[in-house]
Amino acid sequence: MEFAYDDRTIELRQRLEAFLTECVYPAEPVHHEQVLAAGDPWARPPVMEELKAQARKRGLWNLFLPDARYGAGLTNLQYAPLAELTGRSPHLAPEALNCAAPDTGNMELLAEFGSAEQRKQWLMPLLAGEIRSAFCMTEPEVASSDATNIATRITRDGDHYVINGRKWWSSGAMDPRCEIFIVMGKTDPDADRHRQQSMILVPRDTPGVTVRRGMRVFGYSDAPHGGHAEIDFSDVRVPVENLVGEEGTGFAIAQARLGPGRIHHCMRLIGMAERALELLCRRVLDRIAFGRPLAEQGVVREWIAESRVRIEQARLLVLKTAWLMDTVGNKGAHTEIQAIKIATPLMAEWVIDKAIQAYGGAGVSQDTPLAELWAAARTLRLADGPDEVHRASLARRELRRWS
Repeated sequence: MEFAYDDRTIELRQRLEAFLTECVYPAEPVHHEQVLAAGDPWARPPVMEELKAQARKRGLWNLFLPDARYGAGLTNLQYAPLAELTGRSPHLAPEALNCAAPDTGNMELLAEFGSAEQRKQWLMPLLAGEIRSAFCMTEPEVASSDATNIATRITRDGDHYVINGRKWWSSGAMDPRCEIFIVMGKTDPDADRHRQQSMILVPRDTPGVTVRRGMRVFGYSDAPHGGHAEIDFSDVRVPVENLVGEEGTGFAIAQARLGPGRIHHCMRLIGMAERALELLCRRVLDRIAFGRPLAEQGVVREWIAESRVRIEQARLLVLKTAWLMDTVGNKGAHTEIQAIKIATPLMAEWVIDKAIQAYGGAGVSQDTPLAELWAAARTLRLADGPDEVHRASLARRELRRWS
């Protein structure tokens, strides 16, 4: 395994670091003020469009897509250090580069499984950043950690499918520019448990679609990720052409979509932890308590050393996973994808927590990004599968080696 950055990655990192310093970090307080002024937590402030224009001008657009027909054509190993940098400002940088969830996963899904017409109608505007999308999988009435529990029904009726069910934590749905929902539901409850589900495209303005409410994450709107919604689908009719792939392939498509999404989250989490550690160090060098800088306290130095060790361990595992995804495919990297999904959010949560502790009251206030970073890291222990499900699956795979 060779983790040295190639020339293209080095050049893109330099451009991205400059973009963060010159545009993104200064925009953070502006973004906050514009959201407050709008009076709508899910409003899209003008500064975001300015950042997106700058990113496109600098050639920092759609970096996540390895398919050169649609994106930058980077490998996972090339993209990893770039995604890490965007994690330093996770509420602005990913969207500014058109590399924000859930659109990234939805674009990958459409690029791989969508029909030519579906790609033309929905993928191309998403790639251009003209619209946003939502992914509707989780449901309030079932344990969605087991995706085979999904109860929403997708029933064939002539040239249409009729959709009935309720979703929540539908990422992206609160964004006013969200125009398309990718919905997972059951087309055949009597089939094998992994062949019951299908994916279907539902335009937001389809009759019978009701966005009931926006879901808050630890009190935050999580608007930069498009917000999360609870949505009713009541006798929603869409043409059969809106089915993604074939009937019964929904579970497999979901797994193919979630694999890259999990590593992207982990890449960004490393950047979040790096920013938290930087803030921690700056704070303890400047803050005096009991006659000396906090940096001279033994416990603080333990936090700093342990943070560096944990970050480096997580980064190496993420890079190994990216390399495996590039060389043997997502299925061949399944064990490592699960391992990073367990380890990286826990690492980031721990590091951010220590930075919060060093800041005291300021650490949980709106005056630093730490509270939002912690909420994001803690949430990712649930998103794309909770820790416990990944641990159970990983343990089963390990046991099979010896049985």
